[in-house]
Amino acid sequence: MKICVIGSGSWGMALSIYLANQGNTIKVWSFSEEEKNKINEEKKCIFLPNVDLPKGIVCTNSYEEALQEAEIILHVTPSKFVRNTIKGYKDFVKPEQILLMCSKGFEAGTNLTLDEVIKQELPKIKYGILSGPSHAEEVAIGVPTALVVASKDDAVKQKVSDVFKSNLLRMYHTDDIKGVEIGGALKNIIAFCAGAAAGLNFGDNTFAMLATRGLVEITRLGISMGGESKTFYGLTGLGDLIVTCGSKHSRNRRAGELIAKGYSIEEAKKEIGMTVESIDNIDVAYYLSQKYGVEMPIVETVYDVLYNQLEPKKAVDILMTRELKAE
Repeated sequence: MKICVIGSGSWGMALSIYLANQGNTIKVWSFSEEEKNKINEEKKCIFLPNVDLPKGIVCTNSYEEALQEAEIILHVTPSKFVRNTIKGYKDFVKPEQILLMCSKGFEAGTNLTLDEVIKQELPKIKYGILSGPSHAEEVAIGVPTALVVASKDDAVKQKVSDVFKSNLLRMYHTDDIKGVEIGGALKNIIAFCAGAAAGLNFGDNTFAMLATRGLVEITRLGISMGGESKTFYGLTGLGDLIVTCGSKHSRNRRAGELIAKGYSIEEAKKEIGMTVESIDNIDVAYYLSQKYGVEMPIVETVYDVLYNQLEPKKAVDILMTRELKAE
C-alpha cells in the first residue's frame, strides 16, 4: 500500500519504519530540509539515530507530492501544529483517502480534541484515531506492541487494521473516539507527575498512588465528555498510562523529573529537545475540568506547579492532606 506520513518526528518515523518493513511504500512529509536530506541521503532519522531506515521510505517537503498517490494519510505532528498543518495539505486530499490521526493532545486556544479539529478542517474525510501504549523507540525496532484504531466508520477500522497487523503489532478497534482521545491526551499529565515524584526521590508507593488516582481523574473527565468507561481501562487508557508513567523513553515523565529538580519550563524543554505534550496541554486539561465540573486534584496541582510557581514538594503535601473520602 502507498502511505503518506505527515511529520518526520520520532513517532512519524517509527510508524514509517514499521510500515515499510511490512512491504508498504512510504512518503514522509517534513517541514525541514535538513530532515528530508538526512532521510533520503543518509537513510537516517534525526530523532531515532540508532535505527537504519529500510527501503521504501522517501521524504519530501511538498504536501502535494507526499499525498499524491496515498491510500492512507498518517498525521503525526505535535498537537499544537495539527490545525495549521491540515490547512497546509487539505487542498490535496482526495475523497477516497483515509486520514489517521496519530497525534495525542488537545488544541490550545480552542480546547478542542483533535478529532474535532479534523471535522472542522476536513468535514467530508473518512478518519480514524490511532492510539495505545507505544514508544517510538520500541516500535522502530520491532518490539511487540498493541494499538487501537478508533473510528465511527467500519471500513476505516478494517483497512487500518489490515495494513498495520503483523506478528509484531496487534491491532484492536473501537468506535469510542472521544474516550481514546481523552486517554491519550491526559496520560501525559499524569506521567509528568510520575516524573516529578522520581525527581523528588519518592518511591514505588508514590508512583502507584499517582498512576491509580490519575486514572480515576482521566476516567471522570472522559466520561463527562462522552467517552465510555471501559475505554479507560484498556490499551488507550490504563495501558498508555502505564507505559508513559514508567518508561525511560517518556518525555513527559522526564519533564516532570527535571521540573522537580529545579529546572524552569523552558530549560526542561531545551534539555528534552522535543515536544512535551503535558506542558503544552495542561492549561486545556485544567479548563476542561472546570468546564465539566470534574474534580481533578492532580491536574490542578500540576497546573499550579507549571503556571503558579507552586513547589513540587508542596504540591505533594497538598494532595496528601486533602479531605479524606471513600475510594
